[in-house]
Parts: sequence; C-alpha cells; structure tokens
Amino acid sequence: MVILSRYERMIARRYLLPGKGEAFIFLVASISLVAVMLGVAALVIVMSVMNGFRAELFDKIVGLNGHAVVQGVGGRLPDWQDVLKQARATPGITSALPLIDQPLMTSYNGRVEAILVRGMRAEDIRSNPTINKKVLAGSMATVTPGSGRVAIGARLAEELGADVGSQISLISPQGQTTPFGTVPRIVSYTVGAIFEIGVYDYDKAYVVMPLRDAQSLLLMGDTVGMIEVQTVDADRVGPILAPLAKATRGDAVVTDWRQMNAQLFEALAVERVAMFTVLSIIILVAVFNILSSLIMLVRAKTRDIAILRTMGATRGGLMRIFMVVGTTIGALGTVAGLILGAIFLFYRQGVVNFVQLVTGQNLWDPSIRYLTELPSKPDPVEVVVIALMALVFSFLATLYPAWKAASTDPVQVLRYE
Repeated sequence: MVILSRYERMIARRYLLPGKGEAFIFLVASISLVAVMLGVAALVIVMSVMNGFRAELFDKIVGLNGHAVVQGVGGRLPDWQDVLKQARATPGITSALPLIDQPLMTSYNGRVEAILVRGMRAEDIRSNPTINKKVLAGSMATVTPGSGRVAIGARLAEELGADVGSQISLISPQGQTTPFGTVPRIVSYTVGAIFEIGVYDYDKAYVVMPLRDAQSLLLMGDTVGMIEVQTVDADRVGPILAPLAKATRGDAVVTDWRQMNAQLFEALAVERVAMFTVLSIIILVAVFNILSSLIMLVRAKTRDIAILRTMGATRGGLMRIFMVVGTTIGALGTVAGLILGAIFLFYRQGVVNFVQLVTGQNLWDPSIRYLTELPSKPDPVEVVVIALMALVFSFLATLYPAWKAASTDPVQVLRYE
C-alpha cells in the first residue's frame, strides 16, 4: 500500500481536480473513469448472466431428469423393482424414482403437437419442486391414478389453446394390431393443472401423468422406462454410479447429466471464457485512457514538478503522487462499475422489457434462449477477480507517467524561467 505524506496527499488531491486551463485533461480523466466503470459493469453483468444460465438450466434439467438415469435396453426396464433396490442401496445415491418418458402426439380442437409424456408416481409428482414451483392453473393434487387427469406445460397449453378442464387426446402408435396394420391408440385426458418450468422446450412438450396411467396408455404392463437417480454430489456422479452401472450392465444403461446435456454445457463454458476475454479488452482500453491522461497531466505540470523538486520533493514522492492519481481514477471507476452492474442485474428483466418496448423487437424469445426470463447468479469470487484485475491494470498504467514525472530535471525546466 502506498503511504503518502501530508503534502503528497494535498498535491494528489489537487491534481485529481480540474485546474485553470486543464479542463481537457480532466475530461480525458473523466472519460477514463467512465470507461473503467463500463468495462467492470459489463464483465460483472455478462459473467453473472452466464452463471445464471448454467445454474438455472442445471437446476431445471436435474430437477426433471435427476443427476442420472438408469434406462432399460429397448426403452423398457422389466425388473425395475430390483434395479430400484440396487440404486437405493448404492452409497452416495440419495433418491431413485421410477419414470416413463415417451414421445407421443396430442390433439385438441384440431391442433396437433408433439409431446413428451412423463409418467411418475402420484407422490413423486406432488413432491417434485421443479414441476410444482410454478403451477399457473389447476392443482397437481388432482392428478391421481385413475382420475383421467394430466398436467401440461404452459407453452403447450398456449399452442393447443387448452385450459384446466379441457379434454385433450394423446395419440400412441402402440395400438391394436389389425389385418390392415396397427391402429394408433387414442385416449382422452382432462387437463388438471398447467405448470411452468421456465425452460421453453420442457414447457412446450411435457405432459405429466400418474405412472399407472402412463403404463396403461403405452400398454407397458408393470414395466417402466427408466430409474431417475439423485446423488450427493452432481460433479462426482460418475464414480458414485460406477457400482450400479457395473451391476446392471447388459440390462440397462446408466447415463448421467453431463452425457445427456454435454453439448449445451460445453458451449456455455466456452462462451463464458470467450466473453470474459473479449470484455476484458474494454478495461484494457480504459487503462490506456488513464495512461494518456496521466502523460498529459505530467506534461502540463512539468514546471510545477520542477519547482517541487527544487523545494526538496523526492523522486519517490513524485512517483507516489502520480501513481495515486491514476490508481484513484481506476478505483473510482471500479467501484462505480460494481454499483452499476448490481443495479442492472437487480432490474435486469425490467431493462430487457423496456428495450423491447422501445425497439419493438423481441430480445428474449424463450424458444431461442431456452429460459423464459433473463437469469442472474453473481459469483463473489469472479466479482473480486474482475475488481482486482481493473485495479491492477490501472496501477500498471501509472508506472510510466509516474517514472517520467520523477525523472524530470528541474535545472533543464527552470533554466529560462
């Protein structure tokens, strides 16, 4: 930490404020401060949004599919009760639930949509936080075995024009065999609840029904399609599930969340690094502005520096003065950037809505962005790294102007005074 004497603090404070005939230097310094602020704010906002994307997608994907699934060969798991017992007995596995996931078609009032039927036990439907977090209409409690009621995603309800109480038809290709071929099986169900997960692809496709009803619809008897597994640590899912994968080899395939969504999460990781690198250039540009403003300040204050040197000011003291001036500009810009970033993140959805209103463009199309709202999850470590990076760059930018000021020869400057 640079420790200034009383006169050094006074001079540094004086150089930070505009003097007579120094409005242009002050303007350049102000632009440098704003540039640092915008660079820090942009980095904080973008990294927080990227972290929010990953966290939201992970929570919602894992909330529906677990950390891994044990899927039967051919899409069916006949001895699922035994696999369920093995999974629950495996160390590190916190829960194991039987599921049916089957792509089908649905129709309502002449509209036909592709869907993904999710069969779950009634108690699992009611206890699933991802599905129950935002029930827009109806009640999940009405979706019980034998009731003929299902829950559908909000976007699917919009596409079909269906509401709670509507009768939708589910079309299964596994129907009766006749001399003319297989007749699709069409069964009507009542919409008992409409939910919103927050991931467009899920909200547009999912139809949740009791496991027993799904087995009846798909003519599966007492079999299921897979076992959903939750573990104590999502990042260690591979080693935790290794014993289960070995025990079920040949009858089932164990697939974890990284394998199911590898391309998506890898793309997010690459994009985070790329955005961090590109936006760091903004801070670098701002630092060069600090450098140029300090060089201009040194040139403007050459006579003052020479007089200070003749009065006994040391080279080290002059270096400290200009280093503090430049670092203060960087520090003020960094603090302002952190505040601006926090304000933007707090009102992020309002900002998006305002820009959409002004431009008339849909900037946040859920069908493209996956999520229905702009997410955010600031990482304190990343915020500290961004702030430190801005401060270090600002400090480094002060070294050359400070050295130039300290190396001023008072004899040469004052020769003709």
